[in-house]
Amino acid sequence: MGTVLLLATEASREGGFGFNFDILETNLINLVIIIAVLFYFGRGFLGNILNERRTGIQEAILEAEKRQKDAAAALAEQQQKLTQAQAEAERIRTASEETAKKAKEAILAQAAQDVERMKATAGQELESERERAIAQLRSAVVSMALGKVESQLKTSLDENAQHQLIDRSIALLGG
Repeated sequence: MGTVLLLATEASREGGFGFNFDILETNLINLVIIIAVLFYFGRGFLGNILNERRTGIQEAILEAEKRQKDAAAALAEQQQKLTQAQAEAERIRTASEETAKKAKEAILAQAAQDVERMKATAGQELESERERAIAQLRSAVVSMALGKVESQLKTSLDENAQHQLIDRSIALLGG
């Protein structure tokens, strides 16, 4: 490459074709030529690339906005479901507390009824035991009294008194 530059430099001094390395003279012309060529040939190519890029960015922005709206809607829906679930949990808790309170009251009422029934049963059993004891005592007293009366009658009644008692009893029955 160094040889090509050397030949081009010598050819330009002799008045032929070559490279001009004077920056002030050649730079402006070269720059205008490059810009014109790029503008002429690159305008369609570069325009298409930029349009595609712009379209891609716009689509990405629209998709991101759509996803953001969808996410916001999903978030609102989930928050509403959470609120409903919390309200349902509170309702269930309140209902269970009421049920527990009613069950407690029912158990206490049943226990009070059972206590009263047991008291009544115990009172009845006590009364029947008392009556049975009184009946046994009466029976024992009557047996003892009859035994004593028989023993006294045997000793105090002679045969004549026995005949008079029998006659009187017959007269009362007959008469």
